[in-house]
Amino acid sequence: MFNPRLSIITVVFNNVQHIERTICSVISQSYSNIEYLVIDGASSDGTVQQILKYKDKIQVLVSEPDRGIYDAMNKGLALATGDYVLFMNSGDELYDKDTVTEVFASAPDADIYYGETEMINEQLQSLGLRRHRVPEQLRHSSFRYGMSVSHQAIYIRRALCSSYNPIYQLSADIDWILNALSKARKVVNVHRLVAKYLVGGMSKKRHRQSLKERYQIFNHYYGRIPNFFNHILIAVRLATYFLKHRRTND
Repeated sequence: MFNPRLSIITVVFNNVQHIERTICSVISQSYSNIEYLVIDGASSDGTVQQILKYKDKIQVLVSEPDRGIYDAMNKGLALATGDYVLFMNSGDELYDKDTVTEVFASAPDADIYYGETEMINEQLQSLGLRRHRVPEQLRHSSFRYGMSVSHQAIYIRRALCSSYNPIYQLSADIDWILNALSKARKVVNVHRLVAKYLVGGMSKKRHRQSLKERYQIFNHYYGRIPNFFNHILIAVRLATYFLKHRRTND
């Protein structure tokens, strides 16, 4: 059987309400070859006390000040020793206890595995699937019109992982995934739900800045002129989507 070591990294800062749920979704996995790393930004709201309840299940625990979420993620990457890396940040969950087992059972020795994500709100109610459904075959070009795969739903071979670019405060995950995709040879769609994503993070609260960063990233990977026309199409598709759903709700 294909049994690689998976490093799951959870980044958290002052999220006592949700951190335990995320930890439990990781440590309850039926897949045994997991290295779990929790990187806390020196929380002061009781988060650390919640984490310490599970310290015997966590291989690496860091609690110290950082310079933001991507600095914390880079700390996790630097400490990870697994064959693959998955980020499951505080508030998010692996979809069920057999998720990792079924991801690696889908095909051996891929560079990247990816799947679908369910959205949940603060009351943990399902909001359904993301508006951007995952493509049947994920390619470097798949992100031209938006975030094709959630950060929580992509497993990347650690040897392909670069550090997160510190010039981006909200959208460095897109740059990180595109960088890995540009080097990947075998990319596998596992054809299942693999994660639950808690909506309302910083990229939503500072949406305008997030969009500006994403536009800069896409300029870099796709070119300025193609990216300009791609975003015109994005705007048309978005307007069509909201008009259609408003009529449906009416």
